[in-house]
Amino acid sequence: MRILLVEDDARVASFIRRGLREEHYTVDVARDGEEALFLAQTGEYDLIILDLLLPKRGGLDVLRTLRAERLTVPVLILTAKDDLDDKVKGLNAGADDYLAKPFGFEELLARVRALLRRRGDLTPTVLRAADLEVDVLRHQVTRGGRELVLTNREYALLEFFLRHANEVVTRTMLAEHVWEHDFDPLSNVIDVHVARLRRKIDERASRKLLQTIRGRGYMLKGATDA
Repeated sequence: MRILLVEDDARVASFIRRGLREEHYTVDVARDGEEALFLAQTGEYDLIILDLLLPKRGGLDVLRTLRAERLTVPVLILTAKDDLDDKVKGLNAGADDYLAKPFGFEELLARVRALLRRRGDLTPTVLRAADLEVDVLRHQVTRGGRELVLTNREYALLEFFLRHANEVVTRTMLAEHVWEHDFDPLSNVIDVHVARLRRKIDERASRKLLQTIRGRGYMLKGATDA
């Protein structure tokens, strides 16, 4: 799952980004309100973590603009503004949750998971292809009952393939949805990571699920949702 973190404090942003990546989330970081609005309007995110005190454009303005454009992505406000009036304004502007700084990372993570679970009412939270199963809330991957250990990037790749099962997934799609927005499209990093993922999920199985579609990209075949 992909998260947009809007935070102008470099140290706080680095801390949160690192922690979320360790939990298998792909994280883009916006340093000001204008960049946040651009990324939210042009990218596809499962969650936005939004500071209110931002350069160029305030967080409430960003939030109101997104909701006016009918973007329904969940928004968690994370800010030093902890007055009751600030919380009411944030929630009334369209935020789904509000957490004041300073905060404990475990609480932030719990709120992130809760918002994603809520969104999971509309989207599958367990993805399957043959005997391959991914629990996207617990970040657990098994094949034939055997647990697979994936890196953060491999997990993000697999989740995206499963959500687009039986479809051709191009390298451009992977660059836009699995890698951060500053990814170098001329590198061969995508092919390397897909090859590693394929070895982990297919090497010991008689049925090969992840296939290369020559000249187009990749396809994960035989997936169903639950």
